Amino acid sequence: MKQTKTFKVRVRDRHAPLLRQMARGVNFVWNYLNELSSRAIRERGLFLSAYDMDRYTQGSGKALGLHSQTLQEVSREYATRRKQFRKARLNWRKSGGVRRSLGWIPFKSGAARWKNGQVCHNGHCFKVWDSYGLSRYRFRSGSFSEDARGRWYFNVVVEVDVQPSLGQGAVGVDLGLKDVATCSDGTKMENGCFYRGLEAKLAIAQRAGKKARIRAIHARIANRRKDALHKFSRQLVNQYGEIHVGDVSPTKLVKTRMAKSVLDAGWGQLKTLLEYKCAHAGIVFKVVGEAYTTRSCSSCGSLSGPQGVNGLRIREWTCCECGVAHDRDVNAARNILAAGHGRPVVGIPVL
Repeated sequence: MKQTKTFKVRVRDRHAPLLRQMARGVNFVWNYLNELSSRAIRERGLFLSAYDMDRYTQGSGKALGLHSQTLQEVSREYATRRKQFRKARLNWRKSGGVRRSLGWIPFKSGAARWKNGQVCHNGHCFKVWDSYGLSRYRFRSGSFSEDARGRWYFNVVVEVDVQPSLGQGAVGVDLGLKDVATCSDGTKMENGCFYRGLEAKLAIAQRAGKKARIRAIHARIANRRKDALHKFSRQLVNQYGEIHVGDVSPTKLVKTRMAKSVLDAGWGQLKTLLEYKCAHAGIVFKVVGEAYTTRSCSSCGSLSGPQGVNGLRIREWTCCECGVAHDRDVNAARNILAAGHGRPVVGIPVL
């Protein structure tokens, strides 16, 4: 079975000046299309399609140092984002200044290829740290992108052979702050305090005005969080055939006093990782409602558990109806698993 997957590898730093020059050309094309589209809407009431805009940029690739397919991809991306955000004019892409746009150079299928251990595009060859064995794959569409530290990456879509997961059974996952995730089998992903663990060092760098150090610390925080979430999600996908996750919304909780802890936990990122990994492995992934999962006893279903803000400090409790002792998060995960299966509780109810 074949599926598409996006590989991301880092480009050697010596190619950064050339890529930045190409990115400035992309920004120029984007801003030209932004003004062109805005005037067409204002003066003629006409929304130009990507095909219409291609005619205005045709032949400019040589002067800007860009591949012709890159121009077409910029037009397509602009038309897509204009429709998505429902605006007559989008934000300008800035090539300089404090708030400059991060570099981005898109390309279509066939515009990049692997040759002599390098990625070749637009007449230039770029050395990369090849951690995937790119010579084994046929490149489709992709892009070169820049991060906040000025490091460049090559992103490309390829087709890979996917073996179905051998995992058995189902698991429910409860998302929290004390532990980022708790499974119905008792497995927990502890909160590594990715941001809070480096908060003191970040504050020192900010007071000293060391911008490069600040960017490096933020990147380290993000990398630590991503590494932990990748390992945890891969463990679940390899072990189980069904994964059910509670529908807790981080976008709502970031408006509360728990915002810093919620963002540090990375719930949204964990859901995204589980969703696409389950799709690639051919297993079931479902987001289910988690209303009353903390209060409900996973054995008898009675609402005898802790509730309210004051109840958050209660991590273990005993059901007053059936007498079963519960770990707060494990009990919630079991109820999420039951909701994913469409049944009221886990186990046999007590009559």
